[in-house]
Amino acid sequence: MSAPRGALWFILATIFIDAIGIGLIFPIMPDLMVRVGAGDNATGAFWGGVLMSAYAGAQFLFSPAVGGISDALGRKPVLLFTLAALAVDYVIMALATGFWILLIGRLVAGIAGATYITATAYLADISDPKDRAANFGLIGATFGVGFIFGPALGGLLAGVHVTAPFWAAAALAALNFGFGLLILPESLPPAKRRPFDRRDLNPFASILKAARLPGLMLPLIGLFLFEFANMVYPVLWAFWTREAFGWSSAVIGLSLAAYGVGVAVTQGGLMRVLIPRIGEWRTLMFAVAAGVVASTAYGVISAAWMVWAFLPFACLSDMAPPNATGMASNLVDEDRQGLLQGVIASLAAIAAIAAPLIITPLFRTFAAPDAALYLPGAPFLVTTALLLVSAAVFWPMRARSSAAV
Repeated sequence: MSAPRGALWFILATIFIDAIGIGLIFPIMPDLMVRVGAGDNATGAFWGGVLMSAYAGAQFLFSPAVGGISDALGRKPVLLFTLAALAVDYVIMALATGFWILLIGRLVAGIAGATYITATAYLADISDPKDRAANFGLIGATFGVGFIFGPALGGLLAGVHVTAPFWAAAALAALNFGFGLLILPESLPPAKRRPFDRRDLNPFASILKAARLPGLMLPLIGLFLFEFANMVYPVLWAFWTREAFGWSSAVIGLSLAAYGVGVAVTQGGLMRVLIPRIGEWRTLMFAVAAGVVASTAYGVISAAWMVWAFLPFACLSDMAPPNATGMASNLVDEDRQGLLQGVIASLAAIAAIAAPLIITPLFRTFAAPDAALYLPGAPFLVTTALLLVSAAVFWPMRARSSAAV
């Protein structure tokens, strides 16, 4: 069936408010690291990466279980729990004056960081298979629109106090919880639920179970490689732009807002035009190619205006995950959508664990004041290599892609 319009708007509104809360925080990461005594910009980037790895590690361990629980109990209660946990997490981060308190907050958020997973499974429940990739693009586009407001607002609120964005994010997460409690309908009827499998508690077993399903191996491997490469943006953007171009929190926030506009346009509009005309696979490969252009440019540029010039290519690359996710979703039954989305989130979490621990030391090596070769964009060149490998993995999926009409 086609997605019911009311339910679709409910889930998109939930993602939108959540994205604003998340986006508020990114522009202030360098100042936050200074507040908790994490050192200079290059060293702060490293400890910021540790925070991201901790969040991703907790998410990796718990995402398949959360997805499996939503398959058994329904999407709405799981979604409400994760929103409440996010509100608590933002309060912890607002009150933190030391690095280890921030770390605890990130672990709490990672354990319950399943808003996006459950929302994607929810949308899979209410969408026709032929519409899933495009509808997953709507989730990404809505998240992007939230990013238009979130980072810009976060950069402005940081002028009041470095913790102000956290209090705003906590309020928005609480508002989102109330919104879902009152008007979000359940999408998975009891007849379509499956008993919870204790093996879902093991993230490695869940990944292997999903990988054994026919046709899922390539999209899962390709998604992992792409997500690993794309981690360079959330991990490094604020630190790289401050180091290379001296940008303030406000300018960093505006650049992230511009990125949000681009993602909204590409995932919410362009994807829905390209997929019917050239098919899912060609759209996927076009997105990966755009990512190669952006990361290569960011690896070597030295003028601030060029950041803006290549930003559209970075936005185009974000069409890749919803395309690959849509292709994978069409290969599994309805009662496995939550598990699949949990596995995809776990793979993204593995990438988010490992990538910061590789990217930030690399950045520190090439951005340190005494670096033998000063090249703060070096991690973006590693991203280029990984994207090329992901393109090679996605290439054989052409035979199973939807044909252009």
